[in-house]
Amino acid sequence: LYVVNYANCDMVGHTGVLEAAVRAVEAVDDGVGRVLEAVARAGGSAIITADHGNAEQMTEPDGSGPFTAHTVGEVPFVVVADGVVGVAEDGILADVAPSVTDLMGLSAPAEWTGRSLLLY
Repeated sequence: LYVVNYANCDMVGHTGVLEAAVRAVEAVDDGVGRVLEAVARAGGSAIITADHGNAEQMTEPDGSGPFTAHTVGEVPFVVVADGVVGVAEDGILADVAPSVTDLMGLSAPAEWTGRSLLLY
């Protein structure tokens, strides 16, 4: 199990500098692509997700200046794995850990409030 945190988009998003955010998104896109290629070569699985957004909104809604806070929109939850045909669309953050344990073939502890989002 590898866990990779690409903080680029979040950290640069807080600066409010659009050009830097674009470069950060491009760098993360390249990095995720490389990881997915390696996962495919190894016959592995991958989950791509986030806990919040930031770089997708770089300007205040009224155009008055840069928007540097976290956003509250939906975040991606993408699964690349043999046998997984999709994911439930109504997931919450508490569903991430049960989904990871499900993908690993393990049972989630009864104390967890989330559920697996994986569809087989």
